[in-house]
Amino acid sequence: QVHLVESGGGSVQSGESLRLSCVASGLTYSNYYWGWFRQAPGKEREGVATVDASGRTKYADSVKGRFTISQVNADRTLYLQMHDLNPDDTALYYCAARGSWNGAYYSSLSPAWYTSWGQGTQVTVSA
Repeated sequence: QVHLVESGGGSVQSGESLRLSCVASGLTYSNYYWGWFRQAPGKEREGVATVDASGRTKYADSVKGRFTISQVNADRTLYLQMHDLNPDDTALYYCAARGSWNGAYYSSLSPAWYTSWGQGTQVTVSA
């Protein structure tokens, strides 16, 4: 069973940066698809950034050019570098994964596509 632990959240001012980390354990498939998602109070969970087994990335339009998703396979760690944060980025951020024996899929920004989730890390951006 995949276990995901996020860290790196915090409270920052508009325009500042944060880097989120997600450490994974219990990986058994040959390929994994990874994603960062966020959920603000009263809103649905939304996809922020994903990376597939081939290293291709996808971003929500709202974060393109500001956020970067990356992974270090040896450390089993996923990162989300966030720059130029604004109050609309305030949310609980989740790391998610989907394992597969097939490495040819494109990842999805839909939360429903992922099978394992972390507990989340809070990001709060004040104006």
